[in-house]
Formats: sequence, C-alpha cells, structure tokens
Amino acid sequence: MALIELNGVTKYYEMGDQVVKALDGIDIDVEKNDYLAFIGSSGSGKSTMLNILGCLDKPSSGQYHLNGKNVESLDANELSEIRNLEIGFIFQSFNLLPRATALGNVMQPLVYRGIGHRKRKEMAMESLERVGLGDRVDHLPNQLSGGQRQRVAIARALVTHPSILLADEPTGNLDSQTTIEIMQLFDELHAEGHTLIVVTHEDEIAQHCHRVVEMKDGRVFNDSTTSSAAVTS
Repeated sequence: MALIELNGVTKYYEMGDQVVKALDGIDIDVEKNDYLAFIGSSGSGKSTMLNILGCLDKPSSGQYHLNGKNVESLDANELSEIRNLEIGFIFQSFNLLPRATALGNVMQPLVYRGIGHRKRKEMAMESLERVGLGDRVDHLPNQLSGGQRQRVAIARALVTHPSILLADEPTGNLDSQTTIEIMQLFDELHAEGHTLIVVTHEDEIAQHCHRVVEMKDGRVFNDSTTSSAAVTS
C-alpha cells in the first residue's frame, strides 16, 4: 500500500457564476521514502495540491488515502489531528513564533500531543541538534539568519516524527549558498528514510529531488524520475 493514494481527486472553486477547476482528476501514488517535487507555473494547481496533501483542504470529489486513512471523509477536528500526527510542514516564510526561542518553537507541536514539558524539551533538543542548531536553542527568530530559521522550521517539522515532510517553496527566501545547504539537509533526511514532498516553481530545486511531477491546468502533465535518483540508487 502506498503512503499516499489520490484517485480521481478534483477541487473546484466557485467564483461568482464561474466554476474554476483547480485540480481536475488527479491520480497519483506516493511511496514511503519518496523524494518528490510538484512543479508548475502559477495557476497550475500545485498550491491546491499542497493544501489537499497537507489536509488543509478537502477534495471536491475523488479519494485521498494517507497511511491507510480515508482523508476526504474526515471532519475539521479529525483533519487537524491527522495534520498533527502525520504531516510535518516546512514553509517558505518559516512561520515561527517571533517571541519564542528556537527551542520553544520546536516544542510547540508537541503541546497538542499532551507530552510532558521535560519530554517535549528533550525531543526538541534532539531535533535541533539533528539540523545543526544545538548551539542556538535559546535564540529568538530575529537573532537567527534565514538559513537558521529554516532549520528551526525543519526541526519543528521533524520533532513529531511525521509520515511525510511537506515543504512549500522551502528555499524561496534564501540566498543561493543557503539554498544548497538546506537541500543537502533534505538529501540527508531522505537518506535516513523520511518521505519528502517539495512544492516549488524552481526547476533547479525540483531536479534535486528524485521524482518530479509537473502540473498544468490542474492536471498531472508529466511524472518522471531525475538524474539525482540515479546517483543515489
């Protein structure tokens, strides 16, 4: 069984008297330990795909199974629980709490798990050390560089041990050297067995992944492996 299964997934939006097809019959499987990029221009449907995969929105029709769970049938509370248990989000804008330290930001998702403070701190420390920020745990976001803030965001995504890491334009606010460092970290996480899904408009970032799904007009235009997959296989 695939980790993610989309069968005939559509997403329609009503805009006045018009109906816009953001996703138009998507069939796709994502296996455990896949390293996949969704790529496409503005309006291609990749942002809607992100929202569906991240359980931030539900399909208008079709089926979405995540780790065997039938997602499109869940209510808002159940979707929130799935997000907390199964998905680690990494955003372009980092989405860190400005008044919380790096440690506090990474501990935050564990609060919703009902984990005690001592254990939360221990898990968050391990996650920050994993991304190379063991010496920055007491720093606020405005005391960190862009690359360090993104590493905090990655540590926060990792701390709950999710089924998938879902990254939305993860290098969009970073310079070229920091972009290389973050993508190298993604490579390491994939090698450790994590499943990574990257949503990007940058072909260079997409080609860094092992599988690229090109979207156009709400449909899958092409689904192929990259030379990066051959190098590491």
